[in-house]
Amino acid sequence: MKNEHLSNSTIFPLGEKVEQHFIGDAFLQMVFTDPAPLNTAIGNVTFAPGARNNWHAHHAGQVLLVTGGEGWYQEEGKPARLLQTGYVVNIPPNVKHWHGATKESWFVHLALTPGQTDWLEPVTEEEYNKL
Repeated sequence: MKNEHLSNSTIFPLGEKVEQHFIGDAFLQMVFTDPAPLNTAIGNVTFAPGARNNWHAHHAGQVLLVTGGEGWYQEEGKPARLLQTGYVVNIPPNVKHWHGATKESWFVHLALTPGQTDWLEPVTEEEYNKL
């Protein structure tokens, strides 16, 4: 996934560029938004190298299914975890966290997100560059 002009993410279309609550080039393609029967939205998120979202928390939690590349996941107060294709992350309700690409790789995941998200401050360059 080194092509700068992707038309597709790993499985689903690349989607629209998202800027609010993200640093760098990130794209979102909503895959599932019907409230029945799961009551969860599913979005395919594609991060260019170095891109990441802000710190945030989900009222009902979130599940990430990594479908391509390498990225980071970090909960507040804990070390960042390197994520690779095939990893699954189960994020408990109301846990402050962020996720995004490594500096060298694209990163793609499906995000299963029921309920509301509280967006918080950006991940600083200092925090990110420590990884």
